[in-house]
Amino acid sequence: MEMTLRINSEQLNTELLDNIKNMFREKEIEITVNEIDETEYLFRSPANKKHLLKAIEDVEQGKNLIQVPLEEL
Repeated sequence: MEMTLRINSEQLNTELLDNIKNMFREKEIEITVNEIDETEYLFRSPANKKHLLKAIEDVEQGKNLIQVPLEEL
C-alpha cells in the first residue's frame, strides 16, 4: 500500500501520526518529506507552462497589465 499526503507543515500533529500508525499497523514504513516547488508543479502541464511564461514575459515588459486602485481593494 502506498499513500501520498500533500499538507502544509502546520497541519502536522500527533493525530496525523496516530492515524498513519493505525493504517499501517505493525508494518515497517518509510516516510519521505519533500518541500513542494509550486512553480515546478505548475509547469508540468505544457499548456499551463506556456501561459505562465507568457504572463511573466508580459509583466517584465509591462504589457497586458491590469491596474486596480487601492481604494477598490
